[in-house]
Amino acid sequence: MGKVANYLKEKLERGEKLHFTLIDPAKVDDLSVLEKLALRLHDAGTDAFLVGGSIGVSPESAGEVSTILKKATGLPVIIFPGNINCLTPKADAVLFMVLMNSLEPYYLIQAQVQAAPLVKKYGLEPLPTGYLVVYGDTAVAHVGRVQPIPPEKPEIALAYALAAEMMGYRFIYLEAGSGASKPVPETFPQLIKKHSGITIIVGGGIKSPETANRLAKAGADIIVTGTIVEEDIEKAVSIIRSVKSL
Repeated sequence: MGKVANYLKEKLERGEKLHFTLIDPAKVDDLSVLEKLALRLHDAGTDAFLVGGSIGVSPESAGEVSTILKKATGLPVIIFPGNINCLTPKADAVLFMVLMNSLEPYYLIQAQVQAAPLVKKYGLEPLPTGYLVVYGDTAVAHVGRVQPIPPEKPEIALAYALAAEMMGYRFIYLEAGSGASKPVPETFPQLIKKHSGITIIVGGGIKSPETANRLAKAGADIIVTGTIVEEDIEKAVSIIRSVKSL
């Protein structure tokens, strides 16, 4: 494992719950404001930054944001790729993902084949990740042509997670979607944690410390928030502190 994977592994083995802050470069208007924001999130306890978005991200903007985040905080910067346009050598690592419930072959293997030489060239550390988009009414669901997972069927999410684990992925990312009206059902991480050893990331629709706390207690190892950072920094800080208090 590389430097970032070991950093995460050591924290998880100490029994910590982790928090990642997602920054969408397409929504960053002022880099000086981003620097102040990053410092605030760092001081609150976030463990790493994800950089990416579904629409409108260029390699240049991803690189600028990654540079600011690394310089300001020293925390790992991990590309969360909506596509290969998000890749930049300015980051430390990349969630090397397969959108497992996509109906589009591009997101099952073609994007990964196109990305692999760039990941190698840029020296990015790949973090093998199975990616599941739960709901069908968000931008990522539309772009990724996903087959939604019924909220009352956590066993389907478990089957995907087991498949990801058996194929050697280290992470399963359960995604409600940016700005989703509701988070991933707590039964999803709960069942996956009970029946597998894969590291569980949960993001999307997390708008309160109480929701983050419940998902972490249900089995999520890593909680991701993004939209709330753009909307209400004080609430974002309270979510981070809630996660890190467990």
